[in-house]
Amino acid sequence: MRVLVIGCGDVGMRAARQLKSSRVSLSALTTSAERSPALRAAGVRPLLGNLDDKATLSRLAGVFQRVLYLAPPPGEGETGPQWWRDVRSENLGRALRLRALPDALVYASTTGVYGDCEGVWVNETRTVAPATPRAHRRVNAERAMRHLGRSGVRVSILRVPGIYGLDRPSGTPVARLQRGTPVLKERDDVYTNHIQADDLAAACLAALWRGKAQRVYNVRDETDMKMGDYFDMAADLFGLPRPPRVARDAARDQLPVTLLSFMSESRRLEARRMHDELRVRLRYPTVVQGLRGDPARR
Repeated sequence: MRVLVIGCGDVGMRAARQLKSSRVSLSALTTSAERSPALRAAGVRPLLGNLDDKATLSRLAGVFQRVLYLAPPPGEGETGPQWWRDVRSENLGRALRLRALPDALVYASTTGVYGDCEGVWVNETRTVAPATPRAHRRVNAERAMRHLGRSGVRVSILRVPGIYGLDRPSGTPVARLQRGTPVLKERDDVYTNHIQADDLAAACLAALWRGKAQRVYNVRDETDMKMGDYFDMAADLFGLPRPPRVARDAARDQLPVTLLSFMSESRRLEARRMHDELRVRLRYPTVVQGLRGDPARR
């Protein structure tokens, strides 16, 4: 089985470790030759190419049976005439169509495509309502992958919330807590969702083999918590001061726009499909277990 990972960063490398098998030949698209030794050491064959340069992608056509697509859309162009497009996904789709298509493709999107849901429970049938340029580009990428699915590829889309992990770069709230970055007061606070990085990698692989065609899956753990309470819990766990609480009006003067956008969207994700269809068993069912490094017994 020939599997390609596109965007083989932290989560991609975790997926590669979980997938290591004599029955799988694993490759990864990389823009940097400097990453090749690390990829080879992990049992991954590096392929030089760039999603921003479609001429470098032709070698991907007709080779791989399954594709795990983890690369983000471009971050620039937020005010340009086509700020909503993810050209990378369009380039990938064209390249894969050049020869025999893969059997399955999994695209890791973001729960930001739902926009602000005012704290209600959200399942995968909810209409997307992106409120930021990056979320619009994710919606565009999802549509590009679904369009590819109409050609016969079994495309599954994972909508992913905040990713964390004790061994993940910037994977815990410690640095933010040490800076004393404020959170919202209870009356203004928003619900947030999380997934531990190894559990996300496991969900990606489950979707590669068990995901349904043109199917969306919310990926999250079982934690039901507002953002401020999450940071309070983490502060107590790591022995740090709890962050100050401010009203939303004050937060607009103290916090960067990107951070404010995360604090302006409140939703609680349902993940029944992940459990019932993908049969994912979370190693870290709650953020408390994940931040303690205390996996669930199986």
